[in-house]
Amino acid sequence: MLAPETTALASFQNVSYASAGDRLLSDVEFTISGRGITTIMGPNGAGKSTLLRLLAGLLSPTSGAITWHRPAGASRIESAFVFQRPVILRRTVSANIRHAISPLRLPDTQASNRVHAALLVCSLEHLRDAPARRLSGGEQQRLAMARALARQPDVLLLDEPTASLDPAATNAIEKIALACADKGTKVILVTHDAGQARRLSNDVIFLNAGRAVEHSPATSFFNEPDSQSARDYLAGRITITDT
Repeated sequence: MLAPETTALASFQNVSYASAGDRLLSDVEFTISGRGITTIMGPNGAGKSTLLRLLAGLLSPTSGAITWHRPAGASRIESAFVFQRPVILRRTVSANIRHAISPLRLPDTQASNRVHAALLVCSLEHLRDAPARRLSGGEQQRLAMARALARQPDVLLLDEPTASLDPAATNAIEKIALACADKGTKVILVTHDAGQARRLSNDVIFLNAGRAVEHSPATSFFNEPDSQSARDYLAGRITITDT
């Protein structure tokens, strides 16, 4: 299955993944383009978070291969991962961001500039010296986004980043994701929220029972999904494995 854009970023070639004897992904094949927001959807247990962790390199395929297609002149593709529940360090907001980029060993001025830019993008400048663990849930998730963005990744991987947030906090995270995509960062989002996927997605990968059932432009997926399982999912019905 090919992404709507023609420039490939990453390809899954017959990728399977098993853990403790359970097969979580089976013979997954698709190609993700290097632009916009790709959303991964599917019922609980479909393999969405597993797939995202494979993309991040946090897991390795049991079989098959994941190929990253580097742009001309690039030595590698950098990614950053934002979890549903971020781990916040016991230090200030700005110090949390500086810690995230410390492995890059940047000169102090450059590091300070990155911290400042990330604070601005995530609307946290007024909280830069606040104790990070005293932030609200939405502010902590914006801090997690700021830590990721300070690394200036080519790919931003988001695993249900708004699942436990109120509407205002969700809106703030969505605006950051859209701004990143507009500036050329590839965003790959796992969400169970069909409304969010409609608002953000350029294309959708739909997983069911560990298989990539379809991959299509968002408009096509939401208006005319190809599979019965996707139609059931979008209609709020129990999703049955396609045969």
